Amino acid sequence: MTPQEMQKRNGKAQQLRVIQVEEGNFYVESGDGKVAYKCLVTDEKELCTCLDYQKNAPTDPTFRCKHLMAVLNCAPEGAEKKAFLKKRQPKLDERFTKNIEGKDFVLYAGLLDLAHQKGMVSMEVEILQFPAKENGNMAICRAMAESKLAESFSDIGDADPTNCNYKVAKHLLRMASTRAKARCLRDFTNIGMTCLEELGDLNEVLDDNSKVVSIGTRGSTQNKNETSGNNGEPKTAPEPTAAPGKETEKTPKVKATEAQNPQNGNGTSSEPKSVAKMSEAQKRAIYNLSRRRGISVEELKKLAQEGYNVALEDLSSTDASKFIRQLQQSA
Repeated sequence: MTPQEMQKRNGKAQQLRVIQVEEGNFYVESGDGKVAYKCLVTDEKELCTCLDYQKNAPTDPTFRCKHLMAVLNCAPEGAEKKAFLKKRQPKLDERFTKNIEGKDFVLYAGLLDLAHQKGMVSMEVEILQFPAKENGNMAICRAMAESKLAESFSDIGDADPTNCNYKVAKHLLRMASTRAKARCLRDFTNIGMTCLEELGDLNEVLDDNSKVVSIGTRGSTQNKNETSGNNGEPKTAPEPTAAPGKETEKTPKVKATEAQNPQNGNGTSSEPKSVAKMSEAQKRAIYNLSRRRGISVEELKKLAQEGYNVALEDLSSTDASKFIRQLQQSA
């Protein structure tokens, strides 16, 4: 049975009414309501008395007619319940939603649970780009999910040290994979809320007691025992270059200021002379996102020119990462 045939019959099944006469035995009305077909649905076998099933089932063990699909789309209520059954309605458990600063977020566990309710049968992740110095240490992954009706969904996720919390900055592939799967599952489940695990620059997350705890982003003030060196400065600040014994407490602060300010005290730029160009994986990600968002190539080039003052093809790896996040957030 091809995916197209399955989807066609499932579409018709949505309009059919089902009656359960006893456990495993059902009657399904025809589309005009003049005939009722008897269906048997158990863990061991599935049978239907309609001509479509009798014709195709002997040569195709995976075949399901629209009447069997109608039964599978319903929620049985007991062996002696002789009434029309209600369609099974997948629902997001409220335990998997959190409100932070007045905005609702969904947890990845909730998306996964709802996807299984809706019949997800498989999910795969493909690595499009490994993090490396040449591409700004950006990891890009694509997630693909498929339903029991052969519907397929896919989306991408990226992660680099600038858009991840300091605790997961060493696990970029894992973070990119989680983001890709979360975005894919949001499409699969038709959930508009942002997935909490999808974001890496939140200033607030939930601890084990479901309390809101401010943890900041990479480079912000953290618990002194975890993120401070002997001089009280964040570990993410550049290491002083002075010889041992000549360092002062202010030395790291001066370095940190210079790192944040592209111009040093002499009026010259402290940025590296060579800038890594946008990778092919980043370019594919940008064009894929633009197609999904309905953005034309002309509009895409205009956005790049206005946002980064360079042609789309000349974006640096860092700017391409920002552009990808911008396109993702436009969903």
